[in-house]
Amino acid sequence: MDAFAFNPLDEGTRRDPYGLYARARREQPIYAHPGLPLYSVFRYADVVDALRDADAFSSDLRDQLQPFLVNRPDLAEEMPAMMLLRDGANHARQRSLVNQAFTPRIVRALEPRIRAIANELFDAALERKEVDIVDALASPLPVRVIAELIGVPAEDTAQFRIWSDALIADLGANLLAPLGDARAERQIEIIRALHGYFGRLADQRRSQPRDDLLSGLVAAQHEGTRLSRPEMLQMLVLLLVAGNETTTNLIGNAVVELLEHPGELRKLREEPGLRASAVDEVLRFASPVQADVRKVARSTELLGQRVRQGELVILWLGSANRDAQVFDEADRFDVARRENRHLGFGFGKHYCLGANLARLEALVALDVLLDRTRHFERVGPELLPLHPSFVFRSYTRVPVRLVPA
Repeated sequence: MDAFAFNPLDEGTRRDPYGLYARARREQPIYAHPGLPLYSVFRYADVVDALRDADAFSSDLRDQLQPFLVNRPDLAEEMPAMMLLRDGANHARQRSLVNQAFTPRIVRALEPRIRAIANELFDAALERKEVDIVDALASPLPVRVIAELIGVPAEDTAQFRIWSDALIADLGANLLAPLGDARAERQIEIIRALHGYFGRLADQRRSQPRDDLLSGLVAAQHEGTRLSRPEMLQMLVLLLVAGNETTTNLIGNAVVELLEHPGELRKLREEPGLRASAVDEVLRFASPVQADVRKVARSTELLGQRVRQGELVILWLGSANRDAQVFDEADRFDVARRENRHLGFGFGKHYCLGANLARLEALVALDVLLDRTRHFERVGPELLPLHPSFVFRSYTRVPVRLVPA
């Protein structure tokens, strides 16, 4: 048998990583990437242990994920580390300012509006009959919901999606190869454009506050010690991107998996009560977020491998979610699965803040798709285009033909 090798940038691996994941869990639970200060970890228990131990495995990845800010004190002040890239008290302080917007009670109250948006989008899709379901539903639904939650005018959501897509396209790429000056400058340009946009809205909210998340963050920034203005603007950028990216990919993946598993699709039509568990099964079986990255905060032993301070560890959520030590028939897509402790939203202190909202949006999208069609099918035999970042496993286009109910 060939020596184990794992290149997460390889297109074949990205399209179907599960055989390599299984082999890694058996033979190479920690893999040292040749020539790089970088390790991959594949087993569920090991991934959870690392995510739980924030003291040893830090989320402070600013120098790695945004290397263009290194040695640029002007940019470091203008673009401080986002909440996602902070640890300890700094992370807790920022998270506390927004977590109340995503409680189960608040999210449940959003459901009628989410359903109204989804049905409006689907009206247009049914008129066309053949659509890209990503463009027609999976993308505009979450971006409109997060924009309304923040307090962004509806007419600006299309531009929001352009900014979001551009920011996320290179996520993680520089862990395995240099990002390049041109792409780095493009990232800076987009962040500045977003800061300018949100800054103007924030100034309006200071004199005319509304019942939205932006007004709450402006009030926190006005108090001074709770949130600086650059931190507030970075928080809004993060909410925009995180508030739509995973959910868009989740909805798209759900459609693909149901098309590839017609028996499970039939179950959801016959038993609508299974749709919530189906969302979690998509999060497990076809994890939109495949990887979480951490930096070694202090030299230690990890699975018998000496890892040194400053080196990086990629925790493969997509592999952990197929670990047969945790999930019965782990490679079977089962919309009725009950025991489903998947890591689709991460684990520990950085568990996805918007998990409740993402689940609800995906469930509403499934309801609308299944209740308002008699049948839907793929259009064309070509391979679906992959998300540009290896951190995600999803598709940027899923053409389907819709037959109304």
